[in-house]
Amino acid sequence: MKILFPLTVLLLLPHFFFAQMEKTEVSITTQGRTRLEVLQQLEKQTGIPFYYIPEWFDNTPIADELSANDLGTLLESLLEGTDFNYYYYDGKKVVLTKGQLIYDYLPEGFFPKQRTNDSIPVSSEEENAALSVAFQNQQNQRNTKRTVTIGKQQKGNISNAFKLSGIVRTAETGASIPNVLVRIEGGKNTVTDQKGFYTLSVPAGKATLLTDAIGLERLNQPIIVYGNGTLDLVVSEQIEQLQEVVLRANNNADIQETEIGSSNIGSEESKTIPVVLGERDLLKVATTLPGITSAGEGAAGYNVRGGKTDQNLILLDGSTLYNPSHFFGIFSALNPFTVESVDIFKGNIPAEYGGRLSSVFNIKTIDAKTEKIQGEASIGPVTGNIMVQAPIWDKKGGVLIGARGTYSDWILNAIDEPSLQGRNAYFYDIVAKYNHTLNDNNAIEATAYFSKDAFSITQDSLYGYENRLATLKWNHVFNEKHRGSAKLSYNEYRFNIDFEGRPEVDFAFDYGIRETQLKVKMDYRLHPKHALSYGIESKLYSLEPGAIQGLTPESQIQAIKLTEEHGLESALFVSDKIDFSEAFELNLGVRLSMFNAIGPSEQRVYEANEPRTDTTVERTESFEKGDFFKTYLYPELRIGARYTLQEDLSVKASINNTVQYLHSLSNNTTVSPIDTYTLSDTNIRPQQAWFASTGLFKNFAEEQYTLSLEGFYKRLSDVLDFKTGAQLLLNENVETETLQGDGESYGAELLLRKNYGKLNGWLGYTYSRSFYRFQSDIQEETINSGAYFPSNFDKPHDISFVANYEVSKRISFSTNFIYQTGRPVTIPTGTFTFDGQQQVLYSARNQFRIPDYYRLDLGFNLEGNHKKDKLAHSFWNISIYNVLGRNNPYSVFFVTDSGEVKAFQSAIFNIPVPSITYNIKF
Repeated sequence: MKILFPLTVLLLLPHFFFAQMEKTEVSITTQGRTRLEVLQQLEKQTGIPFYYIPEWFDNTPIADELSANDLGTLLESLLEGTDFNYYYYDGKKVVLTKGQLIYDYLPEGFFPKQRTNDSIPVSSEEENAALSVAFQNQQNQRNTKRTVTIGKQQKGNISNAFKLSGIVRTAETGASIPNVLVRIEGGKNTVTDQKGFYTLSVPAGKATLLTDAIGLERLNQPIIVYGNGTLDLVVSEQIEQLQEVVLRANNNADIQETEIGSSNIGSEESKTIPVVLGERDLLKVATTLPGITSAGEGAAGYNVRGGKTDQNLILLDGSTLYNPSHFFGIFSALNPFTVESVDIFKGNIPAEYGGRLSSVFNIKTIDAKTEKIQGEASIGPVTGNIMVQAPIWDKKGGVLIGARGTYSDWILNAIDEPSLQGRNAYFYDIVAKYNHTLNDNNAIEATAYFSKDAFSITQDSLYGYENRLATLKWNHVFNEKHRGSAKLSYNEYRFNIDFEGRPEVDFAFDYGIRETQLKVKMDYRLHPKHALSYGIESKLYSLEPGAIQGLTPESQIQAIKLTEEHGLESALFVSDKIDFSEAFELNLGVRLSMFNAIGPSEQRVYEANEPRTDTTVERTESFEKGDFFKTYLYPELRIGARYTLQEDLSVKASINNTVQYLHSLSNNTTVSPIDTYTLSDTNIRPQQAWFASTGLFKNFAEEQYTLSLEGFYKRLSDVLDFKTGAQLLLNENVETETLQGDGESYGAELLLRKNYGKLNGWLGYTYSRSFYRFQSDIQEETINSGAYFPSNFDKPHDISFVANYEVSKRISFSTNFIYQTGRPVTIPTGTFTFDGQQQVLYSARNQFRIPDYYRLDLGFNLEGNHKKDKLAHSFWNISIYNVLGRNNPYSVFFVTDSGEVKAFQSAIFNIPVPSITYNIKF
């Protein structure tokens, strides 16, 4: 009992001191002052000394006035939301600590003696747990590096783990770094996203935070964790190992991420793959991956898992790009030096994307460097490219400008098509981007893009088309859990035809489509096991369906201008990535999409059970400008799951449904520069799709090899096709030429990839089928007797082999082999005489196929020496496209000559096409 009295007094003293503190009256203005300034004023006013390190505090002013009459209340408000605690010592001093709590009592059980019933309770169970962390830290805090404290210790907090988040940046430029592995030694790990942001669950107490990325120095950062907090990491570059880190990081994501049917193509992957005329092209690389193909050589547009070319949403920095190709599809409309990566979603499409049925191609331009001027340029047989980056605003902002154009028309003479001999064509594109970091919580990005093509395939006609877009994006961090972005974008696609044959028939034809979009997206870390993403977007369509007028006063062409079409597509979306365990992760998403067709418009109502023709019009309904005359509303589900069987083996599955309100009007198999579009209205319903996929993903030999096997099935409804001989241009009532039916596609995809080593590359195989059915009680609206028939792009077998062999760090060889089943065609099978005239009898729709396609390309790559201090680094690429000189048919057509039906086939490149390209990087 003798020791208990002085111990009781010792434990009661703090309560006396804090009672005195609460009585200490203060009156001070806080708004507009920094926390350091407020503390200095409190010292002067109260005469109580404060102990702290001034460097702890930044110069951020306090936004609000903190109202308090006593010192204790004011300190609580002043330090709220920070990592600082305070302790009122001996009634005469205030001690500030960073993170830690100072305890003025001993925990129960501190003395080895058995306590009796008259022992004084000194702390709660929760306080003992928090105190034990502090004791452990004092015993173990030995490290040669500076230890960083995370969070703020609080009484009653018994959590064993807290959330740590931040951004990983380079020491050289301050740019954020994606795909960096961040982990706790002996604990959990994560990978930074495209903005370099990471979130990680860390244990309470002392730990070591590690980063691992080849191409970057490894960071070993001791930390002491008291609560949730943020820590930005700065790492130095290690250039000679850059290529290896990108591949390993991506492979880990293949196993750990929930998304199935997704691919990421980095700009470096297109560097050594041989392509036609030596032009680097990320989108062409995409067609070597399973599930993605095109209708043929030189074809624009992409068919993804049995979908039509207009069913893909192609985005450039978040803004729609309608025609991503130059020169009949031979070249991509993207400057390869300005593109950072392409994310492709063809399975589990994130809920934030909508408006297309099959896939999303999300193309991201690189962020301009903010440290020094850098650039890259190339000279090839057809095009010249250049890209320059320059810092602005004291390393906080940077601007990027890229330009590309043609300087020769000789390629037209190399194409095996007599009508193209002596013709000309040109294209160019320009992209500019500005990115600026305003502060730790705010950044802005602005992108502008313009491309133009002009070509003359006959002496009297000039065709031209162009893309233009602009995007402004604001990124904001609300707190360590909450971040978001707001994006405003505008894009436009136009084409025109100028015909100058005879004065009486000269004409000019114009078409255009515009989009204006606003999108707000938020990411919220609700819980270490829940990552929410939600937002809203709205897109206004304005279509100019076509206008024609004569070019000269003598022209007899009647001027026509179709009524503009307008529509508003809006959506709310939310998704939650749920970590049930380290093995099982579920991604649940829903997108509520709505489309409003907007006047002015005249909508025909046709007689029921009758074909849509001018003679079956029952009445016409007129709508004024701004009227919402038709509304569609659909929920879209996005569900994906991943189960990790082993550290290097996982299975995934997903089920999605999508809706498309915009439809292309084209009878061509591939995308044409003169394709037009129409919006859903009272007569044309939105297209819909349900699709499911599942897959197995495996890494071998320390991620040197990756293997994926995926299967998919897709059901479509209300897909568009057109009547035979349909007139689509300048048709005010295009619904009279359209048909809407059902479709299905299914298949399996295999991808075996070797990620690093002297020999690297991949082997992809796709088995895929795609069918349509147009069945109706009306004979004129039925195709193939109502039975399913193969689509124009149905190619059951598709094999791609891409390999690169590094002889040394400077010399490498590459090859690319592609095999595809020939696409379906409808051919004449006989003739008959009717009313004295000979007629052609055709086969069932797409009953036959053109010959199979295969091609072998070879490339040789030579780099200059890798001295770090060189003014510029060079790179030579020598390639031969179609080494075997295979005469791959692009199409098969039939003509009647002297009463005999003859078949002909056309090819794009039927001889080997060599090229040499010189690249320089400075």
